[in-house]
Amino acid sequence: MAKGVRARTDVEVASGTHRSRCSNAALRKATRNIGQLYDEVLAPCGLRTTQHSLLVTVRALGTPTMGQLAETMVMDLSGLGHTLKPLARDGYLRLVPDAADRRVRRVALTDLGAAKLEQSIPLWQDAQTRFEAAFGRERTDALRDVLAALARPGFRAAFARGARPDEAG
Repeated sequence: MAKGVRARTDVEVASGTHRSRCSNAALRKATRNIGQLYDEVLAPCGLRTTQHSLLVTVRALGTPTMGQLAETMVMDLSGLGHTLKPLARDGYLRLVPDAADRRVRRVALTDLGAAKLEQSIPLWQDAQTRFEAAFGRERTDALRDVLAALARPGFRAAFARGARPDEAG
């Protein structure tokens, strides 16, 4: 074992009390936990957090192409399609051909989707308030800044070349 590295006990690993040295594992674990908490708060409106976020993003973008929406959400097209299916099935979104190129599909928020989004917003705001109360306002702001930096294309490029985003490359 490397000097200065303490062995984790089975109890620590099983209970989740150890701090992972893998950034990806730690982010995914935190994301699953927070996602479950938000899903519980949003449950009365019948939307999951991912669905709420998708409706918000479509409303903000207007009628984006599938590619634009996937890029904005940092999703691949198959993952986006999987998330869109129940929203389209329930009539909250429509997939429509692009007027200029019929091969391109655009995502449109329906009136029913806009109404569902309005129903979900107070619940989402409640989840946000609970998060800030539990985590602290300053820490929440700092966390959002860090997460935004991790989601930027510059971070992806820096990761690929093994350098910080602010380093010349």
